[in-house]
Amino acid sequence: MKVLEKYPIGNGMTLNAVSGDDKLQELHRQLRGLPSYMYLTKREQQLETVAHSYLTRYPVGTRAQLAAVPHVGTDDEDEKLLRELRGKIEKVIETRGGHLDDFEATIERISELQDLEQQRKQLDLAIEALGEYRPQCAELLRRCYVDGLSPSEVADEMKISLSTYYLWRRQAFEEFATLIGLNSE
Repeated sequence: MKVLEKYPIGNGMTLNAVSGDDKLQELHRQLRGLPSYMYLTKREQQLETVAHSYLTRYPVGTRAQLAAVPHVGTDDEDEKLLRELRGKIEKVIETRGGHLDDFEATIERISELQDLEQQRKQLDLAIEALGEYRPQCAELLRRCYVDGLSPSEVADEMKISLSTYYLWRRQAFEEFATLIGLNSE
């Protein structure tokens, strides 16, 4: 994320400055508070309905959104609506530059940065939740994977042995995986 945030896009600007000043995202945030019938046409409401029916996740980046829209629906009408939705997203991508030139590369990096920021927020929330009932596991994960400390540095700071560090790390991984939905237990 740090590399992407400092990605130069010209005129002394970095990707982080462009990402933080995204007016379209701000408009989307404002519209989310309103019922969709207040700003969408009937056809756009149909597209919204089919999107909500088929999408299991809502990625941030435009290309990631395009990839998330399935190609197959349960009937011909749904497939037609999904095709139309993909077409609209493709048109947005094309309008932004069409080919992967400098501008499109910048947009792609903004999307990637936004996706990474969302993932980081989710991981932070999971570590926070873990800290509520297993504080030593949360502290170990944070020191190792957020602060970037080595196992011996973490063990020294937490005043535990390396064998305890590895035991707690295994337990922390198991608990963390359960929190983020990777374990089915």
